[in-house]
Amino acid sequence: MKILVIEDEIKLANAIRRALELQKYTVDVAYNGTNGLDLATGEKFDVIILDIMLPGTDGLEICRQVRREKIHTPILVLTAKGQVSDRVAGLDNGADDYLVKPFSFEELFARVRALTRRPPLTEATVLQVGDLTLDPVNFHVRRANKEIYLSTKEFAILEYLMRHKNNVISKEKIVEYVWNYEADVLPSTVEVHVKHLRDKIDRSFHKQLIHTVRGFGYEIRG
Repeated sequence: MKILVIEDEIKLANAIRRALELQKYTVDVAYNGTNGLDLATGEKFDVIILDIMLPGTDGLEICRQVRREKIHTPILVLTAKGQVSDRVAGLDNGADDYLVKPFSFEELFARVRALTRRPPLTEATVLQVGDLTLDPVNFHVRRANKEIYLSTKEFAILEYLMRHKNNVISKEKIVEYVWNYEADVLPSTVEVHVKHLRDKIDRSFHKQLIHTVRGFGYEIRG
């Protein structure tokens, strides 16, 4: 899953990023409202974690703009302790939940999990291709009833391919989804991760699911 953190306190933003990455999320960070709004409306995310008080465009305006664009990504707003009006305003402008600063990472993780249990109607909670299933909320992958253990990047690549099953996905698109937008990742890095993923997903099973389309990218089909 891919999460956008919009927070101008750099130490806090980076701490949130590191904590979420340890939970196997892919995380992009924007340190001001202007860049945050550009990312929120221009990229696809599973959750947006949004501070209210931001330089550039404030958090409430980001909420409004995101919802005006018919983007239904769950939004978790971060508010100062005791600022009830901020919480109410955030919810009234399209946020789905709020978290009061200072907060524990355990509570942050719990709220993110709760929000990801409310997927868009067009997306299934558990993804399936043939006899392969992936639970993006609980990070479980199974094939033919056998549990498969993946690295963070392998899981993110597989999730992205399964969300776009029967479609060819370029290496560039995989980099954009799996690594944050600041990362300098070569196509060969994607190839290495896909090879490791195939070793776990396909090698021990009778049918290949992940296919290479030469000159274009990868496709998963059952």
